[in-house]
Amino acid sequence: MYLENFKLKKLPFENVPDPAFFFDQGDYGQIRNRIKNSLIAGRGLTIVTGPIGSGKTTLSQMMKSDYSANFQLIWMAEPPDNSTDLFLFIIQELGLETSKTEKVFLLREIREALLKMNSAEKKCLMIIDESHLATNDLLNGIRILNNLEEGPTKLIQILLLGQMEILETLKKPEMKSFMQRIASLEKIGHMKADKIHQYISHRIKMAGGKPSLFTETGWKAVVIASVTGGGVPRVINSLCNRSLNTAFEKGKTAVDIDDISTVAEEMGIFKDLFHYKLTKENKKIKSEEPVKKKEPVAPPSPQTPITTAKQPDQEITLTTSRADLKAPLRFLLFCLAILTLSIIFYFQRV
Repeated sequence: MYLENFKLKKLPFENVPDPAFFFDQGDYGQIRNRIKNSLIAGRGLTIVTGPIGSGKTTLSQMMKSDYSANFQLIWMAEPPDNSTDLFLFIIQELGLETSKTEKVFLLREIREALLKMNSAEKKCLMIIDESHLATNDLLNGIRILNNLEEGPTKLIQILLLGQMEILETLKKPEMKSFMQRIASLEKIGHMKADKIHQYISHRIKMAGGKPSLFTETGWKAVVIASVTGGGVPRVINSLCNRSLNTAFEKGKTAVDIDDISTVAEEMGIFKDLFHYKLTKENKKIKSEEPVKKKEPVAPPSPQTPITTAKQPDQEITLTTSRADLKAPLRFLLFCLAILTLSIIFYFQRV
């Protein structure tokens, strides 16, 4: 384990939804506050979408820790198969017992329990992760739950988290009624270079480390590779964790560009980093090349006369070369004359 080598108190880049490492900045901080305000105001149905590994589950864990005892929390790691199973699960979580299996009776018992909670100034929050897997029947059940009201107050707050595919499901004509009931729809996107740097720094700090854990070129390299990988937390965490292991195995006290490059290549996110590394190596080679000093040219001696006159041997060569050209030229003219005469003679005979 590399903790002692890098002077860390805990592992900084574990891919587990730990609220202690929640990156409460940028889109993540804004979305957390929006959801928080929406739930406290009792607006009802909120949906958060994002690509794989974007931190939706971590966000749900953070939301769980945000609420005090006056909230009854119902949390599902994945959606049930249908609306009947959903209603039965809620009844069990609310501590109710029932022998009924028909939806209308299940829904009535849920409503009565929620009304009691509301009169006691308590709220109910249901979080369903991986909601992109939800069937149309299940989504219809969620829509019905969202309709449970007491005056202007929603009796249950619902938070759905899922991949971008859920948006395609909601575009279907039969989902029009469901779409109209969404109070807030949030999207967690891809982090840009500056946020990636802040995200990594945040996790290092929370683990008791310092920014010097990465060298200057290591920082540049990890950001470039992370952008290539989509800028999502899961990829960034894997890249950093494996790079720390690589550096540790080599006996280093900081992660540099070579460690990042090794891991990035294994993960298939080396493309842009390759060009950066190649540029750095070319600059290094050029800086190490010895600079050739130009020999000073001595000025001509004032006592030595400077002349541009042609030397005798040059004139002889030029004269000789011109004389050598006269014989072939005469022979060529002679051949042309013979050819001309032959043509004239031929036509006269014809």
